[in-house]
Amino acid sequence: MLSIGTRSIETERLILRKFKTEDCEKVFNNWAGDSEVQNLYCEPVYKNLGEVNELLNRYINGYKDLNYYRWAVILKENNECIGQISYFLVDTDNHFAEVEYCIGKKYQNKGFASEACMSVIKYGFDEIKLNKVQICHKPKNEASKKVILKCGLHYDGNLRQYFYNNGEYEDRLYYSLLKNEFYN
Repeated sequence: MLSIGTRSIETERLILRKFKTEDCEKVFNNWAGDSEVQNLYCEPVYKNLGEVNELLNRYINGYKDLNYYRWAVILKENNECIGQISYFLVDTDNHFAEVEYCIGKKYQNKGFASEACMSVIKYGFDEIKLNKVQICHKPKNEASKKVILKCGLHYDGNLRQYFYNNGEYEDRLYYSLLKNEFYN
């Protein structure tokens, strides 16, 4: 496995690149300030631009670590930052990583999450030399399940009552894809 850090990735409709402080307003408006979006992947809702700026500073400082992989999802047609995707868990000893992604509500159901996810999976196998990529979702997040299945991942199992969110327990459903499966 290689430690190469976050490098830009270009797809048909997207540019995945490192976050910049100039992304602050779009990050806040498109997802970080939206409780519905943030709740689907158990992230806090950011109340103002100052809080989002602190978040972006953490992201940007993370780029110093060559095992840190987080991309701003930029729509080519208007240069809009519409979401984020990352390998938020990287296990260098066992050569696997877990993907998380988020696309702003206005841009959902247009295939952007699947496009970004497929490109990050390919980056993981081709560039980082991962053996396995995994993704999880909460049972309520059917849209995320569709992205996961569209990207060819296989259901591995369920961690029961993993999340305690808004006064209730929720399961965590896991899927994975092995490098040899990706290329078959």
